[in-house]
Amino acid sequence: MHNDEGASVSTALQGRLREAIAAQGGWLPFDRFMAMALYEPGLGYYAHGSRKFGHLPGSGSDFVTAPELSPLFGQTLAVQLAQALEATGTDEVYEFGAGSGALAEQLLGSLGARVRRYTIVDLSASLRGRQAERLRAFGDTVRWVEAWPEAMAGVVVGNEVLDAMPVQLLHLGTQGWCERGVAWGDDGFTWSDRPTALAPPGGGPFAPGYLTEVHPQARAFVASLAARLERGAAFFVDYGFPEAEYYHPQRDGGTLMCHRAHRADADPLVDVGLKDITAHVDFTGIALAGQDAGLEVLGYTSQARFLFNCGLLERLAAADLRERVHARKLVDEHEMGELFKVIGFVRGAPFDALGFVAGDRSHTL
Repeated sequence: MHNDEGASVSTALQGRLREAIAAQGGWLPFDRFMAMALYEPGLGYYAHGSRKFGHLPGSGSDFVTAPELSPLFGQTLAVQLAQALEATGTDEVYEFGAGSGALAEQLLGSLGARVRRYTIVDLSASLRGRQAERLRAFGDTVRWVEAWPEAMAGVVVGNEVLDAMPVQLLHLGTQGWCERGVAWGDDGFTWSDRPTALAPPGGGPFAPGYLTEVHPQARAFVASLAARLERGAAFFVDYGFPEAEYYHPQRDGGTLMCHRAHRADADPLVDVGLKDITAHVDFTGIALAGQDAGLEVLGYTSQARFLFNCGLLERLAAADLRERVHARKLVDEHEMGELFKVIGFVRGAPFDALGFVAGDRSHTL
């Protein structure tokens, strides 16, 4: 997207947000603000045509995800999906938030005839178009839907989808917990707090000024998945922590972050619609939402351990030097290896999922 196009999009989105703020009496909860900033039709970050995914800023992209970093990510993840398809007696894969289509391409290429149909659920029309171009070679095996299938039987995968779900912000003031929202002031969008009965899990102790997020939409997403998944398994890869780490008293600034041109900043009120807004995942909340809705947790571990369990080392041994350099970022502790986690669920008879055979951390949830 050219600079003048971006400015036009941001200005139009700003107008929509100001209307929403006015309609709500001058205060908009942050989860509503985040939802519009990311998904407002034609204007939100994921709803317009700018390039999101790529290795370097020079490509016009904003950030890189594991499938763009190395095809070994999807090829290794496919080992787990193949086992899950066999264990659950299913032949369909559902991917939520397929991004550039790179992961789908890697999984389809690796799984081959094991997959009768590959269903992509993605709200972004512009991204669906790019995915269709990339996945054209797979023909009618791939289909796109904009809403939940009513009934599902298969294996679900989501890479960096939970972190993009709108969050509520909680701030501990001198009089107690407040929900942080957005107002319009003389200098543009501004933070505004209102008292709330909400509080973060864990119990603290939290000092005044503590700021954090809660994740009702991500939990509702998992509950909706459980309601529709009649038989199968699900695997989600994302950055985040178990509850005890997420809501640690020393993590007093929360995890909310924005990404643009491969740079991070912590101000979602600036350049709305032109940058990604994310929050880390509370994996304890995700696990509990799944269990409460009838799913069983297969395992929870770091991305590095999951990929090693699924045979990444053997793939690295056969890779050239350039591929090894990129793939190392998937597992290095200071890159994606430790910050990113994988959680698995099953509906039906449980099985010993390959990705969690060693280093399972379910006991930390």
